[in-house]
Parts: sequence; C-alpha cells; structure tokens
Amino acid sequence: MRSLPLPARLYVGAVILLGAGLFVVCFPVETLSSPWLFLLLLALSSITSIFKVNLPIARDGSTMSVSYAVDFASLLLLGPNETMVVAAASAYSQCTFRIKERNPAYRTLFSMSCLVLTVQAAGRIYKLLGGVPGTFDWPLIPQPLVGAATTYFVINTFAIATAIALTTRQSIFRVWNENFLWSAPSYFVGALVAALAVWMMLGHTHWLAVLAVAPLYLTYRTYKVYLGRIDDEQRHVREMADLHLATIEALALAIDAKDQTSQSHIRRVQLYATAVARALGMKDNEIQGVKTAALLHDIGKLAVPEHILSKPGPLTPEEFQKIRAHPKVGADIVSSVPFPYPVAPLILSHHERWDGKGYPSGLKGEEIPLGARILSVVDYFDALMAERPYHKAMSFEAAIGLLQQEAGKGLDPTVVNKFIELLPALQAEAAKLEQTMRKPVPAAEPTLGQPATGLTPEPSKKNVFDDIALAHREIYALYEIAQAMGTSLGVSDTMALISAKLSNLVPFSCAALFLFDEEGETLRCRFATGTDADIIQQVTVRSGEGLTGWVARNRRPLVNARPSADLEAAGLKTATQLQSALVCPLLYNERFIGTLSVYHVDAAFYRDDHRRLLDRVSEQAAAVINNSMLFEQTQEDSLTDPLTGLPNTRFLFMHLTRELARAERLKSELSLMVMDLDHFKEINDSHGHHVGDRALCEVARVLRAAIRPYDICVRYAGDEFIVVLSGCSADEAEQKRQELQQGVDAVYFEARPGKRLPLGISVGTALFPHDGESHESLLATADNRMYQDKANRKRRSGRTGSRGPSAQPDVPAALSDIDIQRAASGIV
Repeated sequence: MRSLPLPARLYVGAVILLGAGLFVVCFPVETLSSPWLFLLLLALSSITSIFKVNLPIARDGSTMSVSYAVDFASLLLLGPNETMVVAAASAYSQCTFRIKERNPAYRTLFSMSCLVLTVQAAGRIYKLLGGVPGTFDWPLIPQPLVGAATTYFVINTFAIATAIALTTRQSIFRVWNENFLWSAPSYFVGALVAALAVWMMLGHTHWLAVLAVAPLYLTYRTYKVYLGRIDDEQRHVREMADLHLATIEALALAIDAKDQTSQSHIRRVQLYATAVARALGMKDNEIQGVKTAALLHDIGKLAVPEHILSKPGPLTPEEFQKIRAHPKVGADIVSSVPFPYPVAPLILSHHERWDGKGYPSGLKGEEIPLGARILSVVDYFDALMAERPYHKAMSFEAAIGLLQQEAGKGLDPTVVNKFIELLPALQAEAAKLEQTMRKPVPAAEPTLGQPATGLTPEPSKKNVFDDIALAHREIYALYEIAQAMGTSLGVSDTMALISAKLSNLVPFSCAALFLFDEEGETLRCRFATGTDADIIQQVTVRSGEGLTGWVARNRRPLVNARPSADLEAAGLKTATQLQSALVCPLLYNERFIGTLSVYHVDAAFYRDDHRRLLDRVSEQAAAVINNSMLFEQTQEDSLTDPLTGLPNTRFLFMHLTRELARAERLKSELSLMVMDLDHFKEINDSHGHHVGDRALCEVARVLRAAIRPYDICVRYAGDEFIVVLSGCSADEAEQKRQELQQGVDAVYFEARPGKRLPLGISVGTALFPHDGESHESLLATADNRMYQDKANRKRRSGRTGSRGPSAQPDVPAALSDIDIQRAASGIV
C-alpha cells in the first residue's frame, strides 16, 4: 500500500474501515432464517466467482465474474445482511483463486469492503422501493429490481474507478466511463436471471431454476471471447509500440554515441526524468511522453556538424547558432511520428530557461511545459557529472551546488528540489542499470597481433554503440592531429603536439620520430617521448638495419616487431621495457623523409586497425614534418655565418640578451671578449681574399675548440669575433684570453705551399656587471680594450699599423661615458 499515492491510500483505507465496520454491525448472527439456503448461495457465489474475465482496459489487473447474479439472488431471497456475507466470500474467492499474481492484502480487503457497501446500499434501495426479501410478486418486482441493480452497478464500479483514478492520477469520471460503463448490461442481465431463478424456486419449480445457469454461462463466454479479442488486440498494439520504442531507443543511443556520450547517459536521463515526473503528479500518459522525450531530446544534433559537438574550446557565435537549432530540428523530426502522448513540445523546449533567456522561443516560467523543465534539470545534472570534450566531470557535491545555484534562474526551482530529494534513491537505481548495461556480449577472443575491429586491447567486449562512438572519436582525433600540426613550426614542437593527440587514437608507451639523412644513408632519432625515451633518442641506424632501417628500405609499415632490434643495430647494449613496435614510413612527394614509431610495453600489442590509423596520421604528418625540417634549416641558416659555420650577429644578440637576464637573475658574472684578426687586410691584399677566408676559418676552428660547450663564439663582422663566457670571473676571463691568443699564435697557416703566414688576434674583455649592464656598454668596453691590446701587440712586435692609435700606455686607461657612447655608436 505504500506504493500508492497518498490520496489513494487514504481512500482505500477509508473504504476498508467503513466496509469492516458495516460488516460487523450488520452481521446476521440471530436473523439467519434459512441456514441451508444461505450456505448453498455462499458456495455458489464462491464457485461462480472463479469464472471471471480480466478487464484489459481497466488498470491493475481488475477482473469481473458472474457471481454478481448469485449475489442478486441472495439479496432477493435472504436480504442484504446475509447477502453481504455471501458477496464478501465471493470477493475473497475472486481475488485469491485462479489469479496470475498474488494480490496484496489491501486489495483483497478493499474488494470485499466494496461489495459489503454495495450490497447494503442495493438492499436498502430494494426495500425502499417496495421489495420484500423472500417473496416474489411479478407486478411489484420490476421497480425495486431495477433500482437495486442500478445501485449495485453504480456503487460497485464507481468505488473501484475512484481507487484506480487516484492511483493513476486520472479523472474519476473518465476512468469510469472508459473502463466500466460498458459492463452495465451484464449487471442488468444478471439481475433478471436472478429474478427468474428466485421466481422458479419460490414457485416450487426448483429444477427449472437450474436452467438460469445457461444465460449466465452464455454471458460469461461472450465476455470471455470479446475481452480475449480485445486483449489480443491490445497485446498486438503493445508489441508494436514496444517495437517502435525500441527502434527509437536504438536511434537515440546511436545519436548519443555519435555525440561521444556514454550509452548509460541517455538511460540515466530517462530514469531520472520518469521518476521526477511521477513524483510531481503527472498523468501516466504525460509520464510516457517524458520517458520518450528523454530518449529523443537530442535527436536534432543530427543537424549539427561533428566538429562543433566535439569542440573542446568555446564556440564561436556561428557555431553556437548551429547548436541552438537542434531543439527545433529535433521537434520537427519527432512531430511526424504519431505518438499518443506529447513528445515534440518537450524536445522543442528542453533548452528554455526559467528566467526566459533560453532558446529557441525564449519561454519563461510556467510557459515552459513541465516535461521540458524536468528534462532540463536531469540532463543538466547528468552532463555536469559526465566527462565531455568541452569540460571535465564535476564531483557530486559541486554538481548539486551548481544545480541549486541555477534554481530560479535557468531551472525550475520546484523540479530542482524534487530531483535533489529523489536523487539518492535514483542513483542507486542508475548504478544497477549501468551494471546491467555493462554485461558484455560473448565473442571470440582474437589472436593478439592479428587484425581486429576495435582499438582497445579488450576486443571481447563488443557493443555496436561503442563502435559508433569509436568511429566518431577516430574522426575527431584525426581532426585534432591535423589542427595541432599547423600550430608549430619546429620538428620537436610539432611531434610533441602530434604525440599528445595520437595517444587518443593509437595507445603507446613510447613514441619516436626518426629522420633520414640522404648523404649518410642513416636514420637518427630526432624526437622521443614516454617510456625509455632517453634510450630511443640515442638510436642511429643505417638504412636496411633494424626495424627503422627495414621500413626505410621497404617503404612499408612494420607491426609488432621487436624494439630491441633497433638498439642492436645501433650498437646499444642497453635493455628496454618496450616489447612491441609499430613503425610507419613518412613519405612526402614519394620521397622518404623518416619514420613515425610507437612502442608498447606489452608484447604483440598492436593490431591492423592501429596500423591503419598510424598510416593515416603519417600521411598527414609527413608534409608537416618536411616543412618543419625546412623551417629549422632556414632558421639555422639565418643564424649561422656561411663561411665559418659559427653563429652570426643575429644569434649573438638573441643569446646575449638571454644570458644577461639570466646572470642578473642569478647574481652571477659574464665575460664578453671582442677579438680582431691581426694584419687581416695585408693578407687579403697580398695573397687574395680566398686566402683571407681560409685564415678566418682556421681561426674560427681554433676558437670554437678552445671554449666550453655551453659558451659561444660568433663571427661578428669581417675579421672580428666575439666570445661569450657564462659564469666567468675576471681572472678566468684573463686566463682564457691568453689561452685563445696562444692557440691562434700556434696555428701553422700556409698561404700557399711553402709560404707560412703567422696569425694572431687582439682581444678586449668586458665583465658583467662591473663594466656595464647592457650588451651595448659591454661591447663598447670590450671593443675599446681590444684596440688597446692591438696597439700593445704592435708595439711589442716593433711594427705599426693603420688601425688604432700609434701609441697606447701599457695599462688600459679608464673609459669615460663619452668614450663608451662613441665606441658603441661605431659598433652597434
């Protein structure tokens, strides 16, 4: 009884109490005049109650039997008090025997109480209209007989119709009119048969009374056949409705799979919406409409491009207009289906807001259909709790908080409160539903490493909707990779973006890029990320050797090969955790430029679908990686002196700006040396510029070999070089200056065979932050000191030159700000 709505519970309880009270008060303890006749009628009523027909139109498995004719006969022979007991016994038999499901006690008591009240009311009317139990006078009997039969029919059917209407929240008159009015003739036929039987018994023709059974049986069989046909038709209608609903449900699940939402999302929304609709007192017809609309509310997304549905970032105004159109499209699609309950209006309005700021119609408050308001709340909550491309899943507490925050703004506060009240029980039901849906369909386990249709390592769990979602994710992942490729110019940056997106498509423990050197016929790892990436980055193999070399020579992918083969071909003795590899060639305009490789720690992990997808990615990546290589080469050329191979002036200022900022941040020192090749003009004039170029290259070689790997030597201009020493003190800089000069002095340089030319450099040093805090001031100071050093070297060698002053003191003079500015204006 707890499952009934409160009004129904109160009504049923009141009827049971009233019937029980009347039964106790009117029980025939002393007035039982004909005990044998009473027992006979009691037995007949109980037996005939078993011959019943189900009422397929009525709710809750209601039945009708022919025992009411015996009740009428008892009423005419014994009176209402005895008949009350007979009717109660027949009601008990009808509710207990030959039933498909056991009736709860309250239903049996309610049926017995209804007949107690009905018999007492019919008996009072019978007596009031002149009828006397136990006597029969044909001229006087019609009026009380019709009155009693009418009272019996009206009270009995209205009492039951009221209980059904309160339970299902429908109109009482509508339930009575649709489900019970048609049965009125049977009551009057039963009353007439009872009257004939009583007349025959009182006229001492008892055996003729038995013939009264024939009309009753004929009535029973007629109703049995008629209602059986109705039941068959209704069963057919239900089967067709279930078939249509299953078709619609499959379509809705396919749409949700396309939208990258889980299959359980639509089930949960349906469960939540149906429960809230029932709790808010909606009619059964309307609840079915909400249940169907929950399945189809996003069917309009068929008109929204997939890249918009899956876009992780904010939508543009044009994209949002596409999204706003989907409720109208969905309603238009559904409106052509003749549902017997409202569905299209709910789909049209499920994105309206309580404050009137929704779409497509801008409805406000109660103007929005209640079913649409319910869908808005439950769909909003489930979307917050789910992982989507455009947002992360929220915690339960955060989702509830946001739901309460939106109550009265975007959502109906009454619906929100009712939903939160029901949510604990609903989540338990949803968990059971999800467990049921997760049961996999048994399938043969494919051999590892062989072609398969899935992308996960567990192909035994097959689901057609997972396949749809997987196909959509494949398209979107390829789209994301294509987008990522255009956002970076460098090879490493491009590969970092590709590998981040590739993991959604082809699982890997490590990913690597090998680039092909046409001159050396070798492939060198240019990028690696993931497990043992530091080992893979050391790999350089010749074409035809190892996995990568085999792919380079054959221009075909290699699936589930042994990663250690590349390490062996490269001469590396290091062990690796990687057990399987998938290697695809990168071809640009039919030219091989390298390989794209993925590795996994599981043996024989990759399948043919993985190979197909990586092939697709490689096709896209080849052109982008080729462009990145060209860009890096161009960038390198723009920062490199073409003669000496040293960094050029542009690189100097980029590096110097970065190193000065670092030194200032770390409170460290930095030394800058400006160098000039002595007598370079004389070499060019006497021996030609080609000899001068050779001299510059030789000096560059010596300087580059003499500095630390993280220091730089730059060809500044003409015969000038600059060395930047990070973290170098004044003493260390002076020691390095002498070392560089001695190294150049020791060079054996021949202008031509047998003609040796001495080479030398003059060096000036400036120290950050003591000699300046900007590169301009440091360069000016170092340049001035370089000229002082050049003058000193000339004086010591006894020669004079055209550059620099003719005489300088041995100790460098202090520089004024004007000297620095003048020097800087000439150098920078």
